[in-house]
Amino acid sequence: MFPGSDFLQLDVGEAPAGGKADWLARRLRQAMADGRLTVGSRLPPTRVLAAELRLSRGVVTEAYRRLAEEGHVEGRRRGGTVVVAAPCAPRAAARRAPAPDAADRTGYAALFADPPGAAVFDALRAAPARIDFTPGRPDLTAFPRAAWLRAERAVLADLSADHLGYGDPRGAPRLRRAVTGWLARSRGIRVHHDDVLIVAGTAQALTLLHSVLRADGIDRVAVEDPGSLGTRQHLRHGGLDTPPVPVDDRGVRIDALRDTHARAVLLTPAHQFPTGVVTSGERRRELLRWAEEGGLIVEDDYDAEHRYDRPPVPALRALLADRVCYTGSISKLLAPALRIGWMVPPPRHREALVDAKRFTDLGNAVLPQLVLAHLMETGGLERHLRMLRGRHRHRRDAMIGAVTAHLPGAVVHGAAAGLHLTVTYGPEVPDTALAAAALARGVKCQPLSWHRQLPGPAGLVLGYAATPPGVIAEGVAAIGGALRRLA
Repeated sequence: MFPGSDFLQLDVGEAPAGGKADWLARRLRQAMADGRLTVGSRLPPTRVLAAELRLSRGVVTEAYRRLAEEGHVEGRRRGGTVVVAAPCAPRAAARRAPAPDAADRTGYAALFADPPGAAVFDALRAAPARIDFTPGRPDLTAFPRAAWLRAERAVLADLSADHLGYGDPRGAPRLRRAVTGWLARSRGIRVHHDDVLIVAGTAQALTLLHSVLRADGIDRVAVEDPGSLGTRQHLRHGGLDTPPVPVDDRGVRIDALRDTHARAVLLTPAHQFPTGVVTSGERRRELLRWAEEGGLIVEDDYDAEHRYDRPPVPALRALLADRVCYTGSISKLLAPALRIGWMVPPPRHREALVDAKRFTDLGNAVLPQLVLAHLMETGGLERHLRMLRGRHRHRRDAMIGAVTAHLPGAVVHGAAAGLHLTVTYGPEVPDTALAAAALARGVKCQPLSWHRQLPGPAGLVLGYAATPPGVIAEGVAAIGGALRRLA
């Protein structure tokens, strides 16, 4: 009798000598990619599959471990090993993809042809791609489902009926207290929980600020250049001008900030988007002097927790409370879909922002707030962050290695922290043309020029957090091929 399994018609005779774990992982990966193993499918127990294939149990365990590290499967104790995310299509499918010129005619080039409008991110999200390097995209397969469920059960077990009514528009007191502890431990910010306002992510924080700033006579908010296109779009939608301020290797230039005559500035000082620069001590002192003269700093602390090769830096809000409006969220740490963030506004704007929140939605949904508070109180969020740092560091290293191999001469920026790298490669090829050519090859990324108002070098912004190392190498190789063809 020949060893084999009815499960996926696996035939161990196909496995090369000394490479059985690699063979099995590859066959399972292929089955996930082509739809035979859908998300939610349960793999056979290692002991059962090993017996059917007449392999040592260690071979099957090793194959499952590799798939778990890539984020494709997850062990759930009594629930077994379950598929949680499908990998990209196999290479054979990639070879059948449309040729670049044909793909360009289907609309990929048009997506990057004009200055980006309000719907450009929606259009890019909807564009099909085998590999997605969208910056700011966390690894959603790493969401701590089991920990969240345990926290949810614990919250519901002790929940009083009163908590099911309308909540405090400022946010559930329990979460606001938990956030004060989180900010004190991780960002050096010491505040009372009454100083914290819970919002539906940083996007809503900016929306609430629109009317409050205009009521204070502020009609322009200076922004970093390069700086987030999405943030700029939010401010402009609220009727605020966004004069650009250049960023160099020490952070935003304060002399240029003064030249804008703006009374407010939006900054990402702990890990500047998209360059990854950390605002230097000298610039921080200059910036605080500017604020003490009457300026307002809106501090977007969008991914400060994700650092690998540098020590932590304190938030600006920890240094100057009266002139800094601090914003943060769990979108990059847990999942954007939860829509939970926080603001710590200056005292003079606090009541106006609470009113704006009250008349917008009466406050965030209470149950998710209480579950998040439980995770913060019990250390679950810190444990999740430690796991993510190791995974992200591995993927970041894979992307740097791939850029070195496939984009010779390119310069990598912002590698010490965050969920993305910025790569500049010279002026010969417009980055919009390169992004379009990459998408035609099934690789999604953003051109650096989208995030500029001022002239600057061409480049790409490449997110790595949601992509396994092997797929990262494949995607960067495709970008390298596109660049060589266009050069």
